[in-house]
This record gives sequence, C-alpha cells and structure tokens, in this order.
Amino acid sequence: MILPRTMALPEPTLRALASAPIDVQIDAPLMKRTWWRAGGPADALVQADDLETLRTVRRIATETGCPLFVLGNASNLLVSDAGVRGLVVRLGGELAQVEPLEGALRLGGGLKLVVLVGRMIKHGWTGLELFAGIPGTVGGAVRMNAGTSLGEVVDALIDVDLVLADGSLATLPAADLRMSYRTAWLPDHSIVAKARFRLTDADPDTSRALIEHHLERRKATQPIDQPSCGSTFRNPDGDHAGRLIEAAGLKGFSIGGAMVSPKHANFIVNTGGATAADIRRVIELVQRTVHEQLGVELVREVHFAGDWSGWAP
Repeated sequence: MILPRTMALPEPTLRALASAPIDVQIDAPLMKRTWWRAGGPADALVQADDLETLRTVRRIATETGCPLFVLGNASNLLVSDAGVRGLVVRLGGELAQVEPLEGALRLGGGLKLVVLVGRMIKHGWTGLELFAGIPGTVGGAVRMNAGTSLGEVVDALIDVDLVLADGSLATLPAADLRMSYRTAWLPDHSIVAKARFRLTDADPDTSRALIEHHLERRKATQPIDQPSCGSTFRNPDGDHAGRLIEAAGLKGFSIGGAMVSPKHANFIVNTGGATAADIRRVIELVQRTVHEQLGVELVREVHFAGDWSGWAP
C-alpha cells in the first residue's frame, strides 16, 4: 500500500530557489534511484553541480524552514513508500570529481565509489582499496565510516570540506569526526562537499590484484544480482550478523517481495515488486527473532529515510 503524502514544499522555499535561480524537479520519483528499487517520490529534487549551488540550497532550506535530505547513491537507504518530504539534493558535476594532489586525492562528496575504484586502477593510485565493493558515494562513506575487510574510511581520511546549515564552509580534520565502527560525528545538517584522502606508495599491480580478488569474493558470496542495500545489519563484536540470522532459521524468509537472501542472510533482497513497507517488516522481524532466540540486538546499517509517519508494522 502506498501511504498518502502529507506535506508539499513550502512556497517561500520555492520562491527563493526560483529567484536564485535553481532548477527544481517537483514530485520527483526516487524508486529507480534507490538500490532496493522501492520507495515514493521527493516533494522536490535539486541537482547541485558546484559548491555555490550547494551552499545556496542549504542556506535557503534553513532560512525557509524546509527539511533537506542529501541523496547519495541510496545504497544504504530505505525510502518510505510515502516518499521524502521537503527538498532532496543530489551532488554532481564538480562535487563528484577526483582532484589529484601530492600524495592524496580530494574527492567530491557525490563521487560514486565504483567510479573511484575504476580510476584508481587506471591511474595506479594506491591506498584506497578499502572502497572496493562499497556501492555508495564519498559523502555517504564518510558519514558512516564505511568499510570492508580491506579497511575503513578512518584509515585514510585526512579532512572533510563541509557546507554547514547556514551555507557557510568549514574544513574539519578526520580526528574531529570521532570515527568508530560505521559511525562518524558531523555537525547537524552539514553536507560533505569534498573529502581528502591520503595515498600510499604501494605497488599498483599488487593493489589491482587485491581489489580484483576482493570483488570476485564478493560476487561469489553476496546476492549482487538482486536489488538490495548490501549488509543490512552491523556485525556484533566477535560475530557476524549473517551467521546469527541464519542460526535463527531466517534464510529465505519473505514478506511480499522482500526476502532474506538464501545466499547471504545479512542481505534483504527485492525479489520483484517489494514495497518499502515489506522490506522494513522483514528487517524488524529479523531483529526481533534474533533477539528472542539468541539474545543479540542487531543494529541496522541501513537508514530509514522519508516520511514514515503512517507506518504500521
């Protein structure tokens, strides 16, 4: 069931964006932009291809009291069937580029990590192999200290360039983000515009072989041929979420078109036509069942985005 929408973009926000001028797509579909291929539309969608546009959009949203949500590659988001209220902004253009520096790279917050990994191999850049197999963007990776068995963002991050709530700029060193497992601190309502990462002097051929091996293993063990958001839950200390979910007998469990993957139990896949509500119900049932049977509280890596005010479990 698609839930009713309850809010339109405020008129003062629309007027301010029009006078900027900034193009706005009203009632913009998001389903095909999400990795789960589920969810409703945004009240309004803006593409920010340069820093000044991003600063203006952030400032206007704050001054007019309009909610603002940054949509990266939507690889760890479950967007509500009712959609996203307010203004959704996507980063592109110069905010999705790679700038080589001396011993480092400055990466746009909207840069897709799969694009970065391809350029690393092409140019022989080493030190950021940790991004291999992560489907998100640089901004999202920084915000959640993303990582794989090859490392985490905190291992290579130097600093981040942020657009703050009032549209001003700030650069924070990595230490100020207080990063831990899948967690980072950022100022409220700030946006990662760019981030600087250190490179290493490792052998490019060894780096490429490591990336290729990691991607092949991922292909063999994960259901990458079906829509999902990757790992649904964080791994508890000393254990693996997938093992716990399988031990609870939930491999293959489904509600509607949402299913716990038979290939990897920490992946919930859309087998066709799943709604966001179907997926959330599976997520929450998995959490309850694992806790009841095994006494472990699974913590989501996936974020619930949009308007869930009419949500009924």
